[in-house]
Amino acid sequence: MQTELDRCRHLVQTCFAEVFAPLGQSPVELGLQYALSGGKRLRALLVLESAALHDIEPTQSVWSAAAIEAMHAYSLVHDDLPCMDDDDLRRGQPTVHKKWDEATAVLVGDALQTLSFELLSRAETSPSSQIRIDLIASLARASGAQGMVLGQAQDIAAETALTPLDLAAITELQANKTGALIEWSATAGAILGGADPQPLARYARALGLAFQIQDDVLDVIGDSGKTGKAVGKDQDAGKATFVSLLGLEAAQKRAASLVDEACEAIGPYGIRAETLRATARFVISRET
Repeated sequence: MQTELDRCRHLVQTCFAEVFAPLGQSPVELGLQYALSGGKRLRALLVLESAALHDIEPTQSVWSAAAIEAMHAYSLVHDDLPCMDDDDLRRGQPTVHKKWDEATAVLVGDALQTLSFELLSRAETSPSSQIRIDLIASLARASGAQGMVLGQAQDIAAETALTPLDLAAITELQANKTGALIEWSATAGAILGGADPQPLARYARALGLAFQIQDDVLDVIGDSGKTGKAVGKDQDAGKATFVSLLGLEAAQKRAASLVDEACEAIGPYGIRAETLRATARFVISRET
């Protein structure tokens, strides 16, 4: 799994190096590159591997992979702001608003979001303008008020709600906040290949929920030196999580069951989807 992630990082960073070559040295321009450094590149890997299933070469699919990483980075930069989750550490480094200031962080996030759509609009993404439009439209839905932003709003509202979230509510919240971008990543390859995205969508929905459960597990038993961010914040704040609602052992079992569901969903792809199966298993074994 590490080999695949390393290869993915190299491809995506090479793509970003080309995109950033004309940029100057202003705080926003430097902040863009800073926010995009590091990370697992899990979403990018899902794009590359789902595209490979449909015979799309990495030289083409890397543009969609870079786009989702830019969108994900924007979400993290804004999520770390004091008005949101108020975090000082991300990927083992000071958050953007700590390294520069809050205004710069807002602008960096804005620029990352628009960069993701710019990348998808490039001719290198697909020779078909309709496919490029489909990718842009689907990412807009996944990242906006029907997806990630909705999940963020639900998360903020839950912090001051009189009644803690139950399991159904937190599952819906995380399907929006975390799962929507993961689902886009896994289905982008089918869109690029003009194929039915539903098997990959089912895979991604199970994977995204397993990913979030593991995040909740790491918030309880993780090491900030490995995760690259603060741990124990949810527990200290009394937030409802999969661990607080299910218990640690039951949450871990649920995550393992979801991985089985994810692997079963991509059964029709046979051996060609083995890296996607390995990715699902990695999601609940990771320490970061």
